[in-house]
Amino acid sequence: MSSLEKMLGLLDVFTTEQPIWSSEDLIQHLGAPASTCYRYLKVLHTSGYLARVANGSYVLGPRIMELDRVSRESDPVYIAGSPVGQRLTIDTGHSSLLCILFSDSVMCVQQARGRDVPVGLFSRGQRRPLVAGASAKSILAHLPMHQLRILHARHADAIASVGMGEDWDAFKSALKQIRQQGYSMTVGDYNAGIISIAAPLFNREGEVLGSLALVASNHNARVEAFRDYAPLVTAAAKEASARIASNEDIVALPARALG
Repeated sequence: MSSLEKMLGLLDVFTTEQPIWSSEDLIQHLGAPASTCYRYLKVLHTSGYLARVANGSYVLGPRIMELDRVSRESDPVYIAGSPVGQRLTIDTGHSSLLCILFSDSVMCVQQARGRDVPVGLFSRGQRRPLVAGASAKSILAHLPMHQLRILHARHADAIASVGMGEDWDAFKSALKQIRQQGYSMTVGDYNAGIISIAAPLFNREGEVLGSLALVASNHNARVEAFRDYAPLVTAAAKEASARIASNEDIVALPARALG
């Protein structure tokens, strides 16, 4: 890893489970000389990516929030999909999720909360594996074949555990079925308490960018009744994709998956 990669990698250790890190713990985590770590911390602190708190510890700084605001105001998927997701929630009463492809994961960029919000509902900034849940599977089904081969080679056991096939041919068949029906529906696939329907989002070139999902607690919604929302979800996803494609100033490109 380059020195720049190591410095930026320090930001990855800050999580909701461990939002505060002492200088000593960061030095130990980095595994580099203390002088090197302190130099990195000075740069990150001066630029606002880290902020100091008591006892020589650090938390994520205000620059992160500033970049989040810029993202909300410029990301074509967020701009095009958010109002569509909000309307889907209003029309159905259920929560909706706007997600994007991010490397070998799916990331939530917007959550519209309905009247029955399931426990553990995906929220903005959260990442999850690309092999489980309707939001992920609707993206998977439209990835290029060479990327799917890489993913299957790396995650064959996880793919099999969520009913996507015991081998490569079964995996391809499961993805083909999702493409043909235009959406993915899962019940307790990633989170035992959630039922979800998701449809893919595309850019102007027809490349998959993410997905739009409708979710509910599977304790309060009957599976077959919830499936009736599938046409609404697929129509909403097509509308969001059309909005993305109509942005002539920005050609939205998918993140390089599984690189």
